[in-house]
Amino acid sequence: MQTSLLEKYKATELGAQAEQILRKCVHCGFCLATCPTYDLLGNELDSPRGRIYQIKQVLEGAEPTKSTQLHLDRCLTCRNCETTCPSGVEYGHLVDAGRGIVEESVPRSPAQRALRWSMRKVLPYPKRVGPLLKLGRLFSGVLPQQIKSHIPPKQNAGNWPATQHTRKMLVLDGCVQPSMAPAINAATARVLDKLDIQLVVAKNAGCCGAVSYHLNEQEEGLAFARANIDAWHQQIEAGAEAIVMTASGCGVFVKEYAHMLKDDADYAGKAKKVSDMCKDISEIIASEETSNPKFSQLKNTSGNSLAFHPPCTLQHGQKQLGTTEALLQKLGYTLVPVKDAHFCCGSAGTYSITQKSLSQKLLKRKITSLLKNKPQQIATANIGCLLHLQSAAGDTPVVHWIQLLDQTE
Repeated sequence: MQTSLLEKYKATELGAQAEQILRKCVHCGFCLATCPTYDLLGNELDSPRGRIYQIKQVLEGAEPTKSTQLHLDRCLTCRNCETTCPSGVEYGHLVDAGRGIVEESVPRSPAQRALRWSMRKVLPYPKRVGPLLKLGRLFSGVLPQQIKSHIPPKQNAGNWPATQHTRKMLVLDGCVQPSMAPAINAATARVLDKLDIQLVVAKNAGCCGAVSYHLNEQEEGLAFARANIDAWHQQIEAGAEAIVMTASGCGVFVKEYAHMLKDDADYAGKAKKVSDMCKDISEIIASEETSNPKFSQLKNTSGNSLAFHPPCTLQHGQKQLGTTEALLQKLGYTLVPVKDAHFCCGSAGTYSITQKSLSQKLLKRKITSLLKNKPQQIATANIGCLLHLQSAAGDTPVVHWIQLLDQTE
């Protein structure tokens, strides 16, 4: 694709990166077939190819409008298009840059600003999420079903192993997950304990930064990233093997720290080390199969059938396509076929709040596919997907897949 960027962009790192990405796109249209919003709306402006062209126009001097903002907002950032693209277009990086530029030029309504501000001021902070969740549970009897269905039941996380092991790994506690589903990280700690690995939560580590970053408060998101790097630094230097991610949405963002902070003289080196050490829990468990004799303890003998939903952040963002499914099958789980497993469930971070109508349509389609072959439970790998699917799954339990391994005797 030929480009003619404005000088004010051409002279910046952002402009240079955008131009490099734009020039990779050959407008072949393969991405249209795997874009959830194009599939729903049939409007090329709501496809990766259409959004790429709109961002190109803005960088070349076209005045961005509310329409431009809307089409960029409707993007789930699922990155399914990146998996499909034969040219290797880094669409996720481009759409982040485009959204940031448009945000500076197109004012949002007071209602939109208030919603986005409240999400940024609540969701990244467990001490704010927790009390609100308790309040929701307290008044669940009088809440509308639409709201009540999104309030998860209280979980008993169980004991965190106290055994000290030579091998140690860090885990990101995250922001929403500790309140909404505290059993996930505790289950991970118990599973790794069976493999003689100690899981450690670093003090002062918190939200990965994705919430703020994808709401176009990108500097705020990077501040969260730097805080996590500082929180992990000492234990990395002391020999921690990896940084384990049990929420694939956090994982894909932490794996991008190196890219996002590459021009920060104080953090570039440390950010690269963190990104290199960041592993989804599926990568950790799969890597133990050939080297750890205790791997066999994780095998399942129940024969329960399972529908697995691979989050977009795992299969398209982290490029771990099929890793978890293959692992579960090796461990003895029966996975039922799921039609269009590559499509997004509609959660996509804060998308289920900011683009509720589209999100619910995607959820309905995904739940239909997951339940079609009557699995006994649904498993996934990201807290956002889990809560989203749980709200529509009826009597079928929805769990993080690591919790299944925790139940294995």
